[in-house]
Amino acid sequence: MTNELDCRGLECPAPVLHVRDALAKEASNDISVLVDNEAARQNVSRFLEHQSYQVQSDGEGELFRVVGRRGVGTQVTATASPPPVAEQSVAGSKKIMVLITGVYLGHGDDALGDMLMFNFIKTLKEMGPDLWRVVFVNSGVSFTSEGSEAVPFLQELAGNGVQIVACGACLAYFHILDKMQVGEVTNMLEIVTGMQQADSVVTI
Repeated sequence: MTNELDCRGLECPAPVLHVRDALAKEASNDISVLVDNEAARQNVSRFLEHQSYQVQSDGEGELFRVVGRRGVGTQVTATASPPPVAEQSVAGSKKIMVLITGVYLGHGDDALGDMLMFNFIKTLKEMGPDLWRVVFVNSGVSFTSEGSEAVPFLQELAGNGVQIVACGACLAYFHILDKMQVGEVTNMLEIVTGMQQADSVVTI
């Protein structure tokens, strides 16, 4: 029997939370989730994939149906976070999560703040294997999108095993969800649980 959930009208991270709770209550082999925005579609799809489901989604306009199917006997753990990218790092290294909350570094002159933030992103690679995850929220998500000079530097980090993620609700708010050039869409549940997993969190 297919477990059907209607998550229309729910803001991040509520759709993922509803799916997680439904799987914890009854780990169905088939689940169908109705959402009404692209960010929720991507977040629910990623979550189900991390729970060993084969995922398909379709929709028109602002209405999407995400369908997950898995083989009989597959274990579902209903965890919130993606597989730990830190395992790709050198054994014994720290797990540092960097949270970038805007386009400016510091307060005062915006032009200076913009330059400083860009230089900060370019220099992140100097953390080496300790850098685990870079999370972009609010206006900071623009660094992951088309036209940003930071994209090549973030792609280099991603190629070295650093997880680059951007808040889906923020991308949708700024109408750049379809312009994302690097990383994956995330939600507030993953951000919060990532903070628990990290050895330290640096907020900029």
